[in-house]
Order: sequence, then C-alpha cells, then structure tokens
Amino acid sequence: MQTLNHPIIARVAPAPIGRKGVISALLILAAWGGLLTFLLGFYRPDWHSPVPYLLALLQTHLYTGLYITAHDAMHGVVSPNKRVNNAIGTVCALLFAYNWFPRQLPKHHDHHRHVGTEADPDFHPTDHPGFLPWLARFAWNYVTWWQVLLMAATYNVLKLWFPQANVIAFWMVPAVLATLQLFFFGTYLPHRGEHEADNKHKSRSQLRHHVWAFVSCYFFGYHYEHHDQPYLPWWRLWRTK
Repeated sequence: MQTLNHPIIARVAPAPIGRKGVISALLILAAWGGLLTFLLGFYRPDWHSPVPYLLALLQTHLYTGLYITAHDAMHGVVSPNKRVNNAIGTVCALLFAYNWFPRQLPKHHDHHRHVGTEADPDFHPTDHPGFLPWLARFAWNYVTWWQVLLMAATYNVLKLWFPQANVIAFWMVPAVLATLQLFFFGTYLPHRGEHEADNKHKSRSQLRHHVWAFVSCYFFGYHYEHHDQPYLPWWRLWRTK
C-alpha cells in the first residue's frame, strides 16, 4: 500500500467516548478468548486444508486488536473512567505476550513527544535502517526477559492440557505474527525514510482504503492522522480520511 507524506485530513472533534470504548474492548476480548478456547480445546485441524491457516490469521487479527485496545487505553480513550480505562489496558497488554501496561505507557508517550528523534523508543536513529535492524532495536526497547520466561512457562503448561500443534499454531504463532503486523504497519511503514520539513509528526499515512486499513492494523495505517489527533479511538480514526 502506498503512503503519503502529507495526507489531506479531516479534523474530527473529540467526542465523548461513553460506553462505546468499553464495549469495543470487551468485544475484542471476548472474540479473542472465545476463539482461542475453541481452537485449543475443541478444534482438531486438518493441516491439509486451508481452514486452520485462515483461523490462525483470524486469531492474529484479534491479537492485534488486543494491543490496539491497550494502545487506546494509553491515550485514555477506552473509558472516561481512568481506573476502568487502565484496567482494560493492563489486561489487554498482559494477554498480548505479557506486556506490562505501566511500563509501556511512558514509552509510548515518549514516542509521541519525541517522534523521529533519538529520544523516540520506537525509532531507529540510523539513516535508512532496514526492516530487521529496526525490528531488533524495537524489540530490545520493549521486550523483557520476564516476558519471554512467562511465555515459555505458559507454553509448557498449555501443551499439558491441549494438543501441542494447536498451542503453537493458534496461541504462539499468532502472537508473533501480530507483533510483526503492529511493527510493520504501525511503526516501520509510517516512520521510515525522510520526511518533509513541514511534516511535524514525521509520519506517513496509507492511502484511503478503509477495509484494508482495518484488516491491516485497525486503521493505524492512517498514522499521520493518529499522531495529529491522538484523542481518537481506533474505531473513529477512519473518519479523518
């Protein structure tokens, strides 16, 4: 998908979130948990059929939704009640490979305040870094050893109760793919390369295509718009296009 340095954006006034943010978060949590329960406990895949691979991709999309919800909570747009907002953000971040919400919250706001500079934890300061070096630096800044240990421990517990192939295909692989998806569409594509001097957010935005924008990363390909209007939850971000 091509990207634009200077998208023509529509200013969307901040509106009360009300219950919509919580309902959206609960739907994603229920869909992720329900599908995972079915895939681990009841589904016996035929690996010669495309169906299990499509289900793994669907679970990947729901994993991405978990972290997008945690991200919205970092901006306080899941619930107007701060305790509810942070509780949902903490749960969603933990379910996404044991990310710790209180640790990631200041890092994400550093990204917004210092975007495209050495103080930006999401940015690779080297000129024209490749995808893999940037991904390695991103992982170094965000992934902790205790996350890796908890994931390993959880895997060893899950495989005692469920078929090992199902655990790998529907719990482990989707978490890895969703991480790559979030990095590629939410960090690498929007922020790579040179940005024009008047691009205050040092971000690109993919061309207007709402279906692809949702499927690829819950509208966060509209990344300039997110930096310009961070008060918009993911399900309102499309309106800026």
